[in-house]
Amino acid sequence: MNRRAMMKAGIAAGAIAALGGGRLLAGSAKGAGSGDFEFTLPDSEWKRRLSPMAYRVLRHEATERPFSSPLNHEKRKGIYACAGCDLPLYSSDAKYDSGTGWPSFWKPLPGAIGTKEDRRLFTTRTEVHCRRCGGHLGHVFKDGPPPTGLRYCMNGVALKFIPA
Repeated sequence: MNRRAMMKAGIAAGAIAALGGGRLLAGSAKGAGSGDFEFTLPDSEWKRRLSPMAYRVLRHEATERPFSSPLNHEKRKGIYACAGCDLPLYSSDAKYDSGTGWPSFWKPLPGAIGTKEDRRLFTTRTEVHCRRCGGHLGHVFKDGPPPTGLRYCMNGVALKFIPA
């Protein structure tokens, strides 16, 4: 192996390691909901209850494609609940168009979510999960509108809309 080939292999191995061994698009192998949550199901039941994409997002921390969720354009009054356990998470009153391609909110309902540190994309982000089942919902960023200045950027497939 010549020097150039060795350098390319080293760069590729470093990139794969930095991206968590390919988990960037697929989600983590450990999965969401690891820990003690009040609503739990065996993995086989999660697979049965959820669409394949909702399962990958909620249970394995994947991310849906931007602009792919019909909830991104939902304008009616109502509640956005966890697609895994039906816990109400966000009010339509806190929804806004962030332009990112995912449903975005400036605040969750009280006691609805939990957070944890996520270091998978060369930076530290704050991951958001359902407080009751631990399902991965998305991330929160400090670039949202007043009054909180926060943007809860959620995967639409992790939510279900309940009209008022």
